[in-house]
Formats: sequence, C-alpha cells, structure tokens
Amino acid sequence: MTAQIGEILYYEDREHRMCSEPLGDYFAFGGESPAFESNCTALWRGYVGTWEILDGRLYLVGLSGTLKDGTEATLASLFPSFPDRVFAHWFSDTLRIPDGKLLDYVHMGYGSTYERDVLIRLEKGVVTATEVRTNGRSEDQDAPEGYGIGAMTVFSTRDKDRETR
Repeated sequence: MTAQIGEILYYEDREHRMCSEPLGDYFAFGGESPAFESNCTALWRGYVGTWEILDGRLYLVGLSGTLKDGTEATLASLFPSFPDRVFAHWFSDTLRIPDGKLLDYVHMGYGSTYERDVLIRLEKGVVTATEVRTNGRSEDQDAPEGYGIGAMTVFSTRDKDRETR
C-alpha cells in the first residue's frame, strides 16, 4: 500500500496533516458508509476529512471526495442533519500528528517517521491527554518538514460509454 494522504486537523491555531482516520471508526461502528471512488493509490479510502479540536472536543468540519456514482461527497451527504459540524462522539483512540523533519520515509500507509509525533488521546470525542513523542533529530538540513507522501499513481477517470461497448 502506498503512503496515504493525511486527514486535515486544525489544532492550536495551525493546520496539520494527521496519520489517523477518525471517520473510519464511525463506519466500523455501523455508521452509513457511502461508496467512495478512489482516484489514486495515496487515497484508497476515497476522501479527506477536515477536523478541528475546539474546546477539547473533536469535530468533523469538512469532507471532500467523490462517490462511486460521480457526485461530490460532502459533510452534508454523510450527515444530512449536521451539514456544518459533527461532534466525533464515536472516536476513542489516539490521533497522531507528525511534526518536524522527515527521518525515515516508508512508502506504506502512515509508516514514515518524523522528528516528533504529537499524540492526542480522545475518549468519546473528548481530549483526555496530549503527549509529544521525540523520535530523533534529522541531520539532513534539506530533509522535508511536515507530513507528506513521496509518490502515487493517479487513476484515469473511467469512460463509461467505452466500458459498455
């Protein structure tokens, strides 16, 4: 599996990419999971969620992606009663935010190592603890900073007329 595009998290007045997928837990616990279209190897789940931690609570505030039927996936398409913000009450786990320079790139999932990881523990969507784990210090002045992926394959859009011939 290719390294994956991270979800977006607004936390402490900054935008971060995180190596966690809180919406996956919602789907696993029986939430309605629409069929997302995956358009590249770096986004097998087919969507990117935008999250924020506000007053110690995790909220889903945006969703982008395409459904298998070609329509745009939005927060309203998943949560029609909550089109602007959804409290992530289903999420009890740790969010991982890579920080600092890249130490070791792993072209699989979220396996790369960065100088630090900010770990935010949540219980039922509420922050219970925060920890910064130090993984080392990069000696490479040119090492990339912040989470990123090294490569991906983009899939072409299907020509449905050609498929039916």
